[in-house]
Amino acid sequence: MKHHITYLLFVCVTLNCCGQTTDKQAESIAVTAVNNKGVIDEKGMTLQTRFNPPEGFQRKSVDGNSFASYLRNLPLKPAGTKAKYFNGDIKYDDVYDAVVDMDISNRDLQQCADAIMRLRGEYFYSIKAYGQISFTLTNGFEMDYTEWMKGSRVIVNGNKTVWRKTAEPSNTYKDFRNYMEFVFIYAGTISLSKSLKSKDIKNIAIGDVFILGGSPGHAVIVVDVAENKNEEKVFLLAQSYMPAQETQILKNDNDDKLSPWYSANIVEYLYTPQWTFDVGQLKTW
Repeated sequence: MKHHITYLLFVCVTLNCCGQTTDKQAESIAVTAVNNKGVIDEKGMTLQTRFNPPEGFQRKSVDGNSFASYLRNLPLKPAGTKAKYFNGDIKYDDVYDAVVDMDISNRDLQQCADAIMRLRGEYFYSIKAYGQISFTLTNGFEMDYTEWMKGSRVIVNGNKTVWRKTAEPSNTYKDFRNYMEFVFIYAGTISLSKSLKSKDIKNIAIGDVFILGGSPGHAVIVVDVAENKNEEKVFLLAQSYMPAQETQILKNDNDDKLSPWYSANIVEYLYTPQWTFDVGQLKTW
């Protein structure tokens, strides 16, 4: 369970936690049904090499230094690997087709929104764009990694948070991970949802996020997109969940022929294996 600053923040952070809905109604997919034979290449060790676009769809090129390229090339664990919870237990739920090869700590922190912030932070850290690493905590405090690099740490006093120099300047990967762990404690779906901008699903792109901030709340991230000649789009989704667990590439239980890709030709709801989103809950950075 995540720690909280005060009762007020306790309420806010609790609202950030992932939950589960039971609304799994079927919805028709407007994209022409395709045969997904050959979509999954079990020898592929990245998202792009593991999952081929469905028949008739192609990936569009992206800037090699972009967040989209980073997500499209996420390393995956060997095919068939089961996702693990923070305590080492196995997630046997048949909701994913692959597990992202990225370690998590042994604390129950990296849940749904946390995993998305982790990907965003890891991307900027990998390209040394340290000034872009910043997340808003539930109480509205802007937590910039550049301050953390200087040796400043966030001091909590009731519902107030302030920076105070308590460590030596440093920028090791361990420092970055400690920063992210602190973010996970005091940020979540509510704070992330407020930080993002709404987006029309017709313009869905890699890196966009379906998110509902609340109690319960949940978030998944678009990790790849492909198009056909009619400009119809399909996309792949990744999620963590509650309790904290490794990030997974989700199956599409609504269309076995399209799975794990999802059609963007939806007008009301996006049904994922463990959550139902309104299409209006699509947001971007």
